Amino acid sequence: MSKLILFPAIDLKDGQCVRLVRGDMNQATVYNADPADQARRFRDLGFSWLHVVDLNGAFDGKSQNGDAVEAILAAIGDDMHVQLGGGIRDIVGIEGWLSKGVVRVILGTIAVNDPILVKAVAKAHPGRIAVGIDARAGKVAVEGWAETSDMEAIDLARQFEDAGVAAIIYTDIDRDGVLTGINWQTTIALAEAVSIPVIASGGLASMADIERLTMPDAARLEGAISGRALYDGRLDARAALEMLEAKA
Repeated sequence: MSKLILFPAIDLKDGQCVRLVRGDMNQATVYNADPADQARRFRDLGFSWLHVVDLNGAFDGKSQNGDAVEAILAAIGDDMHVQLGGGIRDIVGIEGWLSKGVVRVILGTIAVNDPILVKAVAKAHPGRIAVGIDARAGKVAVEGWAETSDMEAIDLARQFEDAGVAAIIYTDIDRDGVLTGINWQTTIALAEAVSIPVIASGGLASMADIERLTMPDAARLEGAISGRALYDGRLDARAALEMLEAKA
């Protein structure tokens, strides 16, 4: 088994590090007013990757927390890999962030609206483009989760087979930020339907989820994203990383 990755999440709203409940911008809890400081804290705990989302950008359709992202990149240097999503919907935005040090750009709404562009940039930048699939009851949501499409998550994922996409980040919106546990059944079904590595997101609540990630039927997953559980202390970061390391 390749090493499983636990991605700590930094969600940016108005320049601050927050967590939402089911993607509702009106239910935002501020956990750190200094995202760069939060990134350093995650680095010091031993994380190798960082999952960053520009929430304002996701709703507005263009990057809105660029200064905070650049501060994060400057704070951690080469110590961590950053994957970034939220409002990145054109070539200029994609290549701009890649040139600034983001290792992976996550494309969500544009993956639904312009899959041809996503395939083109994935081939141009192998291993550096991830597709974010956010779903309610299996249906893909777009525009910062404000709209739900008629497309099934698995059907969208299959469009990017053999396109050079590095990973699919699958988020169950109904579980995001509410600490009810990851939707393992749907996430694993998606991973089994495609050859692209899948990252689980939404609802990670405790060490039970970390242990579940190490089970044989989850072997196709690249890892999982954790937000609120880390910030609230429900998940012991060092213990989680040790468990994943032991299973590598």
